[in-house]
Amino acid sequence: MSQQLGPPGPDPTAVAPAPHKGRVTRVLLHNPMAIGSVATLAAVTLLYLLAPVLTTHDPQFSSVQHINAPIGTDGWLLGGDAQGRDMWSRLLASIGVSLTAALIGTGVSVVLGVAFGLVAGYVGRTVDSIASWVFNLVLALPTLLILIVLLPVTHGSNQLTMVLLGVMLSPGIYRLVRNIVIGIRRELYIDAAKVAGLSTWRILTRHVFFVVRGPIVIQAAFLATVCINVQAGLAFLGVGANTPSFGSMISQAFTNLYGHPIQLVWPTLALIALTGALILFANAYRDALAGTTTAARRRNRRAIAKAIERADKAAPATGRQSGEALLTVRDLAIAYPRTDGQLNEVVHKASLTVGSGEVVGLVGESGSGKTQTAFAVLGLLPHAAVVSATEVSLDGEPLLGMTPAELRTLRGPGLAYIPQEPMSNLDPSFTVGSQLVEVLRRTMPREQARQRALELLARVGIPDPDRTFRAYPHQISGGMAQRVLIAGAIATRPKLLIADEPTTALDVTIQAEILDLLRELQRELSMGVLLVTHNFGVVADLCDRVVVMQDGRDVETGEVGQIFNHPAHEYTKSLIGSILDEETLRTDPPASKTKEGAR
Repeated sequence: MSQQLGPPGPDPTAVAPAPHKGRVTRVLLHNPMAIGSVATLAAVTLLYLLAPVLTTHDPQFSSVQHINAPIGTDGWLLGGDAQGRDMWSRLLASIGVSLTAALIGTGVSVVLGVAFGLVAGYVGRTVDSIASWVFNLVLALPTLLILIVLLPVTHGSNQLTMVLLGVMLSPGIYRLVRNIVIGIRRELYIDAAKVAGLSTWRILTRHVFFVVRGPIVIQAAFLATVCINVQAGLAFLGVGANTPSFGSMISQAFTNLYGHPIQLVWPTLALIALTGALILFANAYRDALAGTTTAARRRNRRAIAKAIERADKAAPATGRQSGEALLTVRDLAIAYPRTDGQLNEVVHKASLTVGSGEVVGLVGESGSGKTQTAFAVLGLLPHAAVVSATEVSLDGEPLLGMTPAELRTLRGPGLAYIPQEPMSNLDPSFTVGSQLVEVLRRTMPREQARQRALELLARVGIPDPDRTFRAYPHQISGGMAQRVLIAGAIATRPKLLIADEPTTALDVTIQAEILDLLRELQRELSMGVLLVTHNFGVVADLCDRVVVMQDGRDVETGEVGQIFNHPAHEYTKSLIGSILDEETLRTDPPASKTKEGAR
């Protein structure tokens, strides 16, 4: 029976792949909120288009006999207002005014914001500085006050007023588009398009705009509600009072509130229905774009689960018993949604085990899937990841399917992690000591946690623990920062320690010291250690066994001496051959000795 895991948490990536248009449409068609909002918008628009058929009077027609007329008088569906005008015909005309306001204001905002955002984000430098300065200046201006001050210029015209409003709202679209473009302009597929000879215009309109179009639709829906409400607010204040609109109807109803309060209900309900439908549609579209709909996630999980079941039936049994290992990973598959709606599998049925007190090296070049595998165990994969496996367990306890709260409880005494970049993983706003104490406060009082933190700093080889405890991350070296992270990782005496390239960012001398420290701590605490690395020198120095990964698959597993002296897979041979020549392989003692000799 396969364990399955959907997205484990928020996606830390800046830009998610844009989903295929057909997949978004299918998700929207299964979302009641989307269907209801679109139906409401369609019904409101249809009422406006059929206004000549549904009404018998011009919105400005006034009849003394119908002043404050009750509902249904002489065929007037909603009665008359204080000036004897047909409320029903004015309501339908107001829909057209609001829709026009939304189209003009949102259209101007989107055109300006997208055009300048694409160029500024992609070109950068001077263009970006100038455009950002101008749009920030526009953003700082009081929008409503500017619109009122410029009434002599617009002569109360709703159309001209909405054009100005669109200009005032364009900084929101500009900043959204610019920030997304900055995040993707260094992507490899953008570089490939440049190498292929595509023009800047082609890259912007096809490759870059494809990514930003989804967020633009969402933002545009919200801006449309702003335009409708601003137009209604201005009409309420008397701007364009001669034109039927929700704002003018509400304003006139207020003057007649105590005598005929029903007149206030109709424009208010219509305004709420129109703006509410736009907001609900924006939220539904956002959910579809992010791929967070439950049905979509279930389909993705089932796709991988079925693939694994088929592979399990075709593959022979491995005979591996999960109870013999501290960590067991069997047939792990990790996939991410592609732009065409399909899944791109980056890890394919990977398996490994780590015994209690054993150090296992997970080796492979960049992109081999080793870090993805480690993050799957830790529950740190991006939100979009779809994970499935026959088994992923720690000390017999299944990890996949755990809730975030359960994972938080497990991390520390069960699982610990040492990251690759020590300086990037310490918060620069807090002292080293406060960050260590924060970890320990889960199980002990503050003062006891402080003493324990000082002991840990001394244990990991920091010469002046008290000074380092009070220091900020920028006041210590990279080697000391890595020791601090190791101290935090072992603070709760974990069963399994996962170290992701723990020496890559350090110089050679510090690397040796860190490896010695990890070896000592592993023996002292009897931890299992999963060491993610591309360095076979580190593997020979520290590990008992090796799992070699290539293109998301575990291609070879064995003891260190066996792997170095008799590699079976061509990829393993090439990795070893890239760092050692044949003479070294035959004569180097660590490579030819047993587990203890290799150290």
